[in-house]
Amino acid sequence: MVSENPLLTPSTLPYRLPDYAAIRPEHYLPAFEHAFAEHKAEISAITRARSMPTFENTMVPLEESGRLLGEVSRAFYTVSSADATPEIQEIEETLAPLSSAHYDSIQLDAQLYWRIKTLHDQLDQLELDPEQRYLVERHYTEKTQAGAGLDDASKARLTEINQRLSTLTTTFEKNLLNDTNDLAVVFESAEELDGLSEGELSAAAQAASDRGLDGSYLVTLTLFTGHPYLASLTNRSSRKRILDASRARGSRGNAYDNRDVLVEIVRLRAERAALLGFASHAAFVTADETAGSPEAVHALLRDLAAPSARNARREQEALQAIIDTEDASFPLEAHDWAFYTEKVRQAEFALDRAALRPWFEAERVLQDGVFHSASELYGITFTERADLVAYHPDARVFEVHNPDGSALGLFILDLYTRDTKRGGAWMNSIVSQSRLRGTSPVVVNNLNVPKPAPGKPTLLSLDEVTTLFHEFGHALHGLFATVTYPHFAGTAVFRDFVEFPSQVNEMWIYWPEVLAKYARHIDTGEPLPSEVVEKLDASETFNQGFATSEYLAASWLDQAWHSLTSEESATAVDVAAFEASALADIGLDNPVVPTRYSSTYFAHVFSGGYSAGYYSYIWSEVLDADTVEWFRANGGLNRDNGQRFRDRLLGVGGSKDPLEAYRDFRGRDAEIAPLLKRRGLAA
Repeated sequence: MVSENPLLTPSTLPYRLPDYAAIRPEHYLPAFEHAFAEHKAEISAITRARSMPTFENTMVPLEESGRLLGEVSRAFYTVSSADATPEIQEIEETLAPLSSAHYDSIQLDAQLYWRIKTLHDQLDQLELDPEQRYLVERHYTEKTQAGAGLDDASKARLTEINQRLSTLTTTFEKNLLNDTNDLAVVFESAEELDGLSEGELSAAAQAASDRGLDGSYLVTLTLFTGHPYLASLTNRSSRKRILDASRARGSRGNAYDNRDVLVEIVRLRAERAALLGFASHAAFVTADETAGSPEAVHALLRDLAAPSARNARREQEALQAIIDTEDASFPLEAHDWAFYTEKVRQAEFALDRAALRPWFEAERVLQDGVFHSASELYGITFTERADLVAYHPDARVFEVHNPDGSALGLFILDLYTRDTKRGGAWMNSIVSQSRLRGTSPVVVNNLNVPKPAPGKPTLLSLDEVTTLFHEFGHALHGLFATVTYPHFAGTAVFRDFVEFPSQVNEMWIYWPEVLAKYARHIDTGEPLPSEVVEKLDASETFNQGFATSEYLAASWLDQAWHSLTSEESATAVDVAAFEASALADIGLDNPVVPTRYSSTYFAHVFSGGYSAGYYSYIWSEVLDADTVEWFRANGGLNRDNGQRFRDRLLGVGGSKDPLEAYRDFRGRDAEIAPLLKRRGLAA
């Protein structure tokens, strides 16, 4: 019954936070069925109207529609990504084709499309404010690109393709989660993990204990190819075991093999693109991004690939020189790179990044780093709400207030890895802000930091510190976006712009007054020594050949798969051979520098929202690097700068063309020179 389902009654918790304490898995599917029906009825009420379309009788009810479905969806998919028990996975598999069919029925509704097109055709005659006008433009563009103008036969095939793709992408993610768990590497002795800190050993022992392997050590795998422990492990065999396990995911010929899954995804995406009038899936995706075309993306990636590969080769030679001085010399391999990079870093900069962990205690990084910099910039404050229950005991809830004390929203942090959580790090919304609906934001950050044994501190690596600041940049975007219409809420911007705010927020990691506040030794409270900070600054471009090359290789793989025409995709069946050919084509086929993601575990593009869009990180970084220059030139961490960035960029959400918003903030288009300097690629 509806009254007995907590998902179908308005939440009485602050900010409409779902009542996760009352929600059980069996509530989800009935809630979705009810919400699907309600949404269809709301759309039908719009399309049955006999009066000619107006903004008030078409766009406003369209934006009001689907409220319940949105609430149920965000509540469920927050759980399915962060706590995907077998029961939740089964629900998601059942739900995938149903959800796809439902959204297609809305996107492809001919009567709804006619009403929106009618408004779009007379935009200049309508008295609309800028957000209203942009709303009509976006709905028209998105529905046209989705296929709303196709004939009935083409729509039927499109719906079939979308449903099958929804099933396949869910399968890809499930396979990856299971194979990642299955391939976690078990070590029998602490000696095999020599080089790890006490906290890292504690986390490995706890992970083993959680699986009933008392006395052993378990190293769980990260989403990307490499692993933080590779920089510290002195045992070469242990390093190789970890990297081999990571690279084997989804390609072992077992029940979790993703090769056939991803090939079918590529083929169906290419067929869908052709059906919609595009040469490839990449053309389909980039047509409605700031890039505009795959050719623009390919040009940027190729321009950066050659100097990146050259830098990586020079770095490789330096690493090999270190190895050649040792008693047992051997050719450098991929699993050696991080370990010997740290040796070179110590030799050149006297800097051991692994030894910095005691200065990065997680709670202090959060409170005195992430929250503090946001408070200094934007005047916002954070109060933990232990009385509010999130979807998992590890997820902590914080209430956020504006400078004047008014309520802004909720921020939820879910820091630790677990077997039911997908890899990587991400931000998502549980409730999105909208003046029309009278809602305020509830946003979540997920990371995958190993959880130490009870009583032990959580010490972060510098990379994990970066990830925490990065994801919080997304959270700020979700919290600050202040729009009327839900279509523009939070981070609902073009995919190749969405990483920009999060990358900008990384700049405060090394900002002197921020670093001095949060980077303090866990035992002594002493700040990170100034000479270490100077060495971190001096080593900013160190190893950037490797870092840029591995990223560009993954971006190129994404583009290579999704630039195939429908006919070409029919012959791409050997995943390994395709990858080798694609990487050779762009000159990033160095076996010592593996791609950041191989296809079979490339969740961003085969189960996430980044298909043909993984280039977004470097595309956004052009804007990011240019923005960092602006902050430095204008006094850095102060309220005036923060307010300008909030008002002109973060605050507009998706209600304005993002490049127009950038020009409004910066006073001009972004320049690429700061990015080239940052990555050591300047001439």
